[in-house]
Amino acid sequence: MNELLGNQIKILRNARNLTQEYMAEKLGISRQKYARIENGNNNITLEVLTRISDILDVAVGDITNILDKDKNVAYRGGISGMESAQKIFDMLDLFYANKHLYMHLQPVDESK
Repeated sequence: MNELLGNQIKILRNARNLTQEYMAEKLGISRQKYARIENGNNNITLEVLTRISDILDVAVGDITNILDKDKNVAYRGGISGMESAQKIFDMLDLFYANKHLYMHLQPVDESK
């Protein structure tokens, strides 16, 4: 998560042609500490995130929206379309095989 936020901050900073030195000075921290934020090595508090968003003149959501986008990628796990379709077919086959087995294991109701 820190890597994603840091990378998004870096992208926004570069888009505004700001240096790490400038950001660090505005935040009141060393350039090295700021670099660790962008590299994802330091945790980012909400206070620091808010201050960074103010300096970059963006909403906090413009930085954190990257976390929402990543969930979809992580869910897919990088599976291509054909591999994904095959996984779905395999799951359906397993479901129907289990359903078939379940139906055979059920006691027969003689009263019907």
